[in-house]
Amino acid sequence: MTLVLQTKAMTAGYGPQPVVHDLDIKVSAGEVVTLLGANGAGKTTTLLALSGVLPLQSGEVLFNGKLETGPLHRRARQGLGYVTEERSVLRTLSLIDNLRCGRVEVADALALFPELEKRLHVRGGLLSGGEQQMLTLSRALCRKPNILLVDEMSLGLAPLIVERLLKAVRAAAAERGCGVLLVEQHARKALHYADRVYVMRRGRMEMNLTAAEARRRIGEIEASYLAGRSADDEVPVAAN
Repeated sequence: MTLVLQTKAMTAGYGPQPVVHDLDIKVSAGEVVTLLGANGAGKTTTLLALSGVLPLQSGEVLFNGKLETGPLHRRARQGLGYVTEERSVLRTLSLIDNLRCGRVEVADALALFPELEKRLHVRGGLLSGGEQQMLTLSRALCRKPNILLVDEMSLGLAPLIVERLLKAVRAAAAERGCGVLLVEQHARKALHYADRVYVMRRGRMEMNLTAAEARRRIGEIEASYLAGRSADDEVPVAAN
């Protein structure tokens, strides 16, 4: 399989303080890789470093086999999509104008989430949390990224909405060959849509498993790696 995203000994943090250490990550075209870990384990920091928002302290990030050192907007031009945990919705604009600002065809977005059609003229700030996240994800997917980073898109959403979002991500991988790195709080649910799983603790990768292996060991993973908060806070006080 063709690697679309790879890191080699990637270390990143805030100021001089490293938060994630020597990460080796691989994501292939058409693959959904889930990144699990307790709060503070370094998951969001990892995505910020991959996206170019946070500079590396050492190591490398490669897109499609080529070294990538540019900022987020340059990586976006190289085919990166990034869905952050903060829904990127323009609250005073209607849903349809949010799509237009993102240079997304309305028909393409509705093909992903038909339920948005009746809400096209509703302002972004008046959409439900699930509708806002469908809008955010549709804008990312309709740009046809070959690499998609997703950070906790299901936060605070109902289970049925979470299923819709995860199915859309899985379809993008299966049908378009997009490589996905997904941070998700609903570990058991995410594993049904993943191909592989990385598990982080204290800024380091502790496990690299197939999704089938992770499902068999989910009790161990939850007890040892997902309970409580990591001893290393993901965002040091100095960064606030």
